[in-house]
Amino acid sequence: MANISAERWHQLSLAEQLGNIGSEVGRAAKWQGKDENSFWSAVSRALELFDLTQSDRRWGSRRKELDRTREVFADAVLGGKEYKSNLEDLEKYFMPFALRAISERS
Repeated sequence: MANISAERWHQLSLAEQLGNIGSEVGRAAKWQGKDENSFWSAVSRALELFDLTQSDRRWGSRRKELDRTREVFADAVLGGKEYKSNLEDLEKYFMPFALRAISERS
């Protein structure tokens, strides 16, 4: 999903969008403490995808949930001090969306 346009992103279902964010969360978790460049690249990409999802007008009624999820992700990246969050738990949050996106394509 490298360099996806907002127009293309907004054609995806919510499950697809969140599943893709979850992929970046997983990449960040994989590289955390191992490879700073890969870690921060995944974090940056996840935040970019969060921003694209938050700008999708279809999800206006879910804006609070999206905002909080982005906030918890940022907390996890910065050590989990505010919410005791971590990237592994966030991966578990996003997994059902990825599975739903796969089933939507079938």
